[in-house]
Amino acid sequence: MFARHIIKCKIGYLYSSTYRPSNSTDVKEHRVKIGKHHINYIKVGHGPHSCILTPGGLGTIWTNYKPQIEGFDRSKFTLVVWDPPGFGKSYPPEREFTSDSYGNDADTGYELMKILGIPRFSVLGWSAGGSASLVLAAKHPDAVRKLVVWGANAYILPTEIAAYRKIADVNTWAKHLRVPMVEVYGKERFAQYWARWVDCMSVALEAKMDICSEHLKNIKCPTLVLHGCKDPLVDPVHAPYLIQNI
Repeated sequence: MFARHIIKCKIGYLYSSTYRPSNSTDVKEHRVKIGKHHINYIKVGHGPHSCILTPGGLGTIWTNYKPQIEGFDRSKFTLVVWDPPGFGKSYPPEREFTSDSYGNDADTGYELMKILGIPRFSVLGWSAGGSASLVLAAKHPDAVRKLVVWGANAYILPTEIAAYRKIADVNTWAKHLRVPMVEVYGKERFAQYWARWVDCMSVALEAKMDICSEHLKNIKCPTLVLHGCKDPLVDPVHAPYLIQNI
């Protein structure tokens, strides 16, 4: 019961409301076609240090990055925050949950920055978005100034699959946690997406899939790795592993 409570608290932190900025009139969402997806993004600030922020699994611009959008010094930073393919408003088409989802997100994020005319930038990523950010930094070292990841994992542990399976059925989620996600995806698609996400993680474990370990040696930029010691979904062993292998 305690573990389940912690898991729900983490989900609640991420998705407890339909986030919108209080000053939403000065933040405009845009869409640009990359591959077969129309990618939804915002660009805020006018500072010299450009950054791209990638959400976690099923996360969106506003569910994951409202504090950064509102809190960063816009005279020092230019933030590009986006919905990865199939998530949030980067839909349709639906998200493809495959063994290369992290690589696809990394490539799409890089292409987005190219389209926006930003050749060099820093990368920030949370959870699955952190893993995708690691791949982006490894594949495009000349483009990435600095890297910050938190709650990211390089591989998958059986205990992590067990934690995901505990919350695989979204109908068991508390109403205040479930409703915001339904508002983003609709009841049916949210349930399907989350089930497919858990299945994808399970398949990865069974296949001993390497999420991003093979890429770590190619990361050349200064990197900050953060991890919550009470994170119930991603084991703390990933943080020292990342530090030792980057």
